[in-house]
Amino acid sequence: MTAPLELDLEVEAGDWHQDEIAAIEAAVIAALDGALGDGALWDDNAVPTDGTEDEGDGASLLSVAPVIEIGVRLSDDASVQILNRDYRDKDKPTNVLSFAALESAEDADAFMMAPDMPLMLGDIVIARETCAREAIEQQKPLKNHLVHLAVHGTLHLVGYDHMVDDEAEEMEELERQILAGLGVDDPYEPIEDEPV
Repeated sequence: MTAPLELDLEVEAGDWHQDEIAAIEAAVIAALDGALGDGALWDDNAVPTDGTEDEGDGASLLSVAPVIEIGVRLSDDASVQILNRDYRDKDKPTNVLSFAALESAEDADAFMMAPDMPLMLGDIVIARETCAREAIEQQKPLKNHLVHLAVHGTLHLVGYDHMVDDEAEEMEELERQILAGLGVDDPYEPIEDEPV
């Protein structure tokens, strides 16, 4: 179990429904628990605070923080396009953006020097129109797609990436496990063509 989560979730723009918002919140929590189980943000100098015996091999920062903070902005294509342009040099909307606060081992070390401070992981921004369009194209329920993207974005905040094949396979497998626990089908299954 991860440290308590302080989730700053804001509907910035778009037509978001309460059941989607609740599903996204649950997805962030499940992603953190899955990442903890996978050993994400492990620090050799961290001392477990969850009652497990300290064997001198450290602990995940996700378990030793007094509180974990994540911001989630539910937005629209226009807002996400501006962020994507300004931060990724891609002048088009995208489904989810993650802005990790811990981008290096030094950032994690800085947190360990002030262990009474919240562990700020960063922000996730989701564009509703792009997600809705992709859900239709991929023949899946919108809520399931939103849950997948919330899990995906959260894993980016704790250090997972998909820039090289090995990392992508590891991240996708963890996503599959987390999503299965949430009752969501494998998002990486090929889309079957409809019969003509």
